[in-house]
Amino acid sequence: MPAVTVLRSRPATLLIAAALLVSLTLGLSFVALHHFRDLRGAAVDPVAQPLSDDQARAQVLGPARQIAGAGKLANVSASYLLMSCTNADAPPYQGAIYLNFDVPGVLQTPKYFDSIATAMRNEGWAEAMPPNRHPGGRTFTRDGVTVIYFRNDDTSNRATMQIYGECRNTTDHRRDATGWVDVTAALRR
Repeated sequence: MPAVTVLRSRPATLLIAAALLVSLTLGLSFVALHHFRDLRGAAVDPVAQPLSDDQARAQVLGPARQIAGAGKLANVSASYLLMSCTNADAPPYQGAIYLNFDVPGVLQTPKYFDSIATAMRNEGWAEAMPPNRHPGGRTFTRDGVTVIYFRNDDTSNRATMQIYGECRNTTDHRRDATGWVDVTAALRR
């Protein structure tokens, strides 16, 4: 059988079409994924202006101190951690404070949270989408810092405030001993 006849046979035509279709699919996938990577922007770019450990801590400790005072938070306790933004322990890192404080009864908490929100807006914080899984909670942002507060699920007379800084600490802390550090006294300064 001549070669031209073999190439025009139905199985050969299907094989050539399948090879072209696979090549086209792979080529389009490469272009689409490359374009998708470019759309992610600053979240995956290397950190242009890294923060030192002290700067990362100050970035969240200052707002925690300000909010505790402006919001008139009672019986405050707070812990600090430098946490990874990528996975369990790789850089970059962000400072994080978990702050706990007293809240009035269940029925008075929404009004109390409103007063905290008003105090934060007066200090230049912008309200963002409410947090998932925490009905009645609030989220605020300012200068790259995010604050989330909500009623504590385990203790009805306490609330939790989570304060997160920017992912700009590039020092490698993978070999450091880690754990939450009590910063309650630093909030009173």
